[in-house]
Amino acid sequence: MTHSPFRKDIFIETAFARRFQAMLHSALDNRSWHVIVADPGAGKTMSIRDLLKTAGGRSVLAVVAPKNNEDEQTLGDQFFTALGLPLRGHWRTRKPKLMGHLHQYGTECLIVDDAHDLSMPHLMLLKEVTDQGRLSYDHPLGLCLVAAGRGNTIPLKVTLDQPEPTWLQWRRRLDSLQPFCRIASHTSEEVRDILATLEQVYQPLLPQLNLRQWTSSIYAWLTQPALDPTHSGRVTMDNLMKLVIAALEWSYEAKATDVQAKWLERAAELLVLRHDTLRIIDGAGPNVEAPPSESTGQGNESGAEPAQEVAQVREKPNVTETNVLAGDSARPAKAIKCTFCEVVPIDLQAFQESGTRLVECPNCGATRTLEPHRGVLRFKSHDRRKTDAPVVSKRWARRETTWKVVGGEENHQGGSTM
Repeated sequence: MTHSPFRKDIFIETAFARRFQAMLHSALDNRSWHVIVADPGAGKTMSIRDLLKTAGGRSVLAVVAPKNNEDEQTLGDQFFTALGLPLRGHWRTRKPKLMGHLHQYGTECLIVDDAHDLSMPHLMLLKEVTDQGRLSYDHPLGLCLVAAGRGNTIPLKVTLDQPEPTWLQWRRRLDSLQPFCRIASHTSEEVRDILATLEQVYQPLLPQLNLRQWTSSIYAWLTQPALDPTHSGRVTMDNLMKLVIAALEWSYEAKATDVQAKWLERAAELLVLRHDTLRIIDGAGPNVEAPPSESTGQGNESGAEPAQEVAQVREKPNVTETNVLAGDSARPAKAIKCTFCEVVPIDLQAFQESGTRLVECPNCGATRTLEPHRGVLRFKSHDRRKTDAPVVSKRWARRETTWKVVGGEENHQGGSTM
């Protein structure tokens, strides 16, 4: 598969990036502490990476909050790794040396990305290390806890507002004027500036590229409730790039010299109207998937195709995994006898909680309404419908509307299986 020339990882100094990096520079210069919040996908991580490149050395140290591990050592090991130090020896002997290494390398500011995942032991380690820096080395450190959140959500505030002395001390170390900061995403004018920059970046591929003429439409699409649930009227960099890159790829594959309106509309439809739609991947798979067909493109040019396609999608019946596996045959049914007759043990509680009473025979695929008796289901000889369904192995598999009998053991999973 040929890689798309539009999928390169690039950093654009957007208005959000300037606002965000200004806060990081303030913490670096003043050695102040801040909890910085921004929308998911706003561009926080890319901005931190750019700051690390421009800062040089290890004056700014950035790590990601550990996931699913609340032990303080996991965060401490992140700092050792960021400094380029080996993780040899026990944590109890390495922990007292951490601040000494930070002082030796001239670190002035610590940044923790995804700070909403920090646990209490992680926060206690940050306080302990920075306190040691002031006491033993007269080396104050700036600290930025960068978290994702929407609306008026302030991550970590509940933890830091606890009345215990430790958390009172922690809260006192936050900046007196800007302890909690929210960095806003992009306005309509800022979206226009980003589109102008993207024109310059991708003009070698699309020589007559003019994205700015679509600013109003793109802004309206990306502030729909599906992508802006808090009605902030701001656009995140992630959503903007997804829409634009998809439209640019399709235009490039169509050998156009400028982005075409039909591809922008299609990308917006997929991103907004089908935000939570499950797409069935079948056949050869996405690796050899062709671009949208010419008939689809011609329909878009008429201006009526997108609405028609949405209507068709909504009218389609839900396709379950059982139908896909069985080939979804629509052939006329023929009543013949199925010889499968077996007693199958089940998890009675799981069966009752599922809210279903249909059980599928592993031999013919026919379903029967059965009630469990003393922890078993009993199949008797029954009529079946002749199908081209493949033979399946013997086990239990839970479906959205049926329990499929495929053997003597049970594989129960919570929720419906698509």
